[in-house]
Amino acid sequence: MSKMNDFLENKVMPVAGRVAGQRHLQALRDGIILTMPLIIVGSLFLILGFLPIPGYDDFMANTFGDQWLTKLMYPVGATFDIMALIAAFGIAYRLAEKYGVDALSAGAISVAAFLLATPYQVSFTPDGASEAVLVGGAIPAALMGSKGLFVAMLIAMLSTEIYRFIIQKNIIIKMPDGVPPAVSKSFVALIPGFIVITVIWVLRLLVEQTDFQSLHNIIGEVLGKPLGILGGSLIGSLVAVFLVQLLWSCGLHGASIVGGVMGPIWLSAMDANRLAFQGGETLPNIFTQQFFDIFVYIGGSGATLALVLAMILRARSKQMKQLGRLAIGPGLFNINEPVVFGMPIVMNPILIVPFVLTPLVMVLTTYIGMSTGLVAKPAGIAVPWTMPPIIGGYLAAGGKMSGAVLQLINFALAFTIYYPFFRIWDKQKLVEEGGFQPPVDANKKVASM
Repeated sequence: MSKMNDFLENKVMPVAGRVAGQRHLQALRDGIILTMPLIIVGSLFLILGFLPIPGYDDFMANTFGDQWLTKLMYPVGATFDIMALIAAFGIAYRLAEKYGVDALSAGAISVAAFLLATPYQVSFTPDGASEAVLVGGAIPAALMGSKGLFVAMLIAMLSTEIYRFIIQKNIIIKMPDGVPPAVSKSFVALIPGFIVITVIWVLRLLVEQTDFQSLHNIIGEVLGKPLGILGGSLIGSLVAVFLVQLLWSCGLHGASIVGGVMGPIWLSAMDANRLAFQGGETLPNIFTQQFFDIFVYIGGSGATLALVLAMILRARSKQMKQLGRLAIGPGLFNINEPVVFGMPIVMNPILIVPFVLTPLVMVLTTYIGMSTGLVAKPAGIAVPWTMPPIIGGYLAAGGKMSGAVLQLINFALAFTIYYPFFRIWDKQKLVEEGGFQPPVDANKKVASM
């Protein structure tokens, strides 16, 4: 056990600490989080459009007309379809904050640069024409959503790096002291903004001379597809979950660190499922953000809600009983810091084993259930990670009971894995409290006399 602690303290924690403090990953994570409230709001309308209630479609059509579903989907498009645009602003804003430069200007320049990198042409076939023509002046909604997310991420970081470099080199237009601060800041951003726009414009012109035609195509081929394969595979998902648990075992927020890299991949997969779900098509992806938040991390990272239930039902030590009563409320909403740091699981060789093992097992069971068709795949509905079990599984599966049943099965598996390790830890706490005396060997007692 001491070797495990030494390994975590000396090998894992220094590297993980540096990764956790990396400003670009932090900005990536925090910027994408900015999109989540909008996506959740859009998901509420998506749920209303596809409630699994017999006769619901007919009732809505009779009440609101045949176009009720199309109109109900307006907010869905207005939230999901600007995901990349919001991320371009949010990532640049957070990264500029890390550098201590004007974040608002950095965010606005990033949005302009992202739009510049996006081709304003769509294919259109006029009435009576045999061939499609390209029409300019239209922003393609698809590239403003999940399909443009990787471009938005890279443009946001590149534009902000150029912006802060120019600012820090003091290559700016300075206004007199009497000028209002807002006006002064806008002139400070003038030269950096011009350089950023010029750089992205030149990049676009160069890429248009290649077979890729646009930055979206080249980034999709070079970066998007390989990362999509990694995040959409069983092996890649197991590695990601293992890293999350390992980081948490050291006291670092594993979900935030790993999510900064994998989050955009799973978010794009979620949106692809959402589009298929709206169109009544087969859902293409198993591994989405909801796969992990809803079906794997029941009770939080490590699936610790089962451990909390074990404390409430089977704990003998006063410490574990009290912790179970305190942790059950947050645990139902997938918040488990009271358990992770209060039990503790962090740097605890006994509990680290099930803490790492349980989510890995649940990834396997969830994947098997969904890949075989026994359980509905995540429908692209952005169910909040704080959604209580059973309800969360039902909603994430698009109103299918198989999602709720899978959560129950995973919960039972988690309880089975955690229980023997919990008994060992609970017994240790009971000994510390003086409520349990280990048996004394009679021969040793006679020898001592």
